[in-house]
Amino acid sequence: MTSNVTALSAVLWDMDGTLLDSEKLWDIAVRELARELGHEMTDEIRHALIGSAGPDAMRIIFTGLGLEPEVAEVEKARVFLEARVAELMTGPIPWRPGAKDALAMVRAAGLSSALVTNTKRSLAEYGLDTLGRDFFDTSVCGDEVLQGKPDPAIYLRAAELLNVDPKHCVAIEDSPTGARAAELAGCAVLVVPCEISVPPGPGRIFRDTLIGLTHADLEQIRRDIP
Repeated sequence: MTSNVTALSAVLWDMDGTLLDSEKLWDIAVRELARELGHEMTDEIRHALIGSAGPDAMRIIFTGLGLEPEVAEVEKARVFLEARVAELMTGPIPWRPGAKDALAMVRAAGLSSALVTNTKRSLAEYGLDTLGRDFFDTSVCGDEVLQGKPDPAIYLRAAELLNVDPKHCVAIEDSPTGARAAELAGCAVLVVPCEISVPPGPGRIFRDTLIGLTHADLEQIRRDIP
């Protein structure tokens, strides 16, 4: 019999790289931005950007490219990046393997569900156009909390909106940044890596894809994490 401590109430989903294969679109945009700034984006800088919130992303880009983060230049770069990503996300965005079936499974199981993404609301709406809003009871975006991932605020807010204890949630993530945020919030974390590897941790269970994920799997993940 499942105790109240480990009962599963909700699933909290990351978007880019977890549900949607949209990191590849971000890759196009950030590499074009680097060229706009007179440089080439290295894989090291690109990997550091995965999972980062907007302000952190700009800092990583300018620092990594050896540029002075002057306010006007950073703002110009932010506008360029967001416009390009919006353009790239205007059509249907490819799904990650098994993601759509996993969302449907969680809905059929009667669990609460939230989209929890560092992507700002105006861009996340493009993702929701592909995902379908009916899969989620709520969503929280990076520009709707004071600090994005790896700060836990975004996951704490999602749990609050769902009226559930974070300890009764499984968060599904693909990046070190997101996994850290979910851990700090008290969630069990299912890590399905996409573009970069994620280090192991005491609150993390790993899976290669979402293909074949079941309600029983999620219940077991919640039970296995102290």
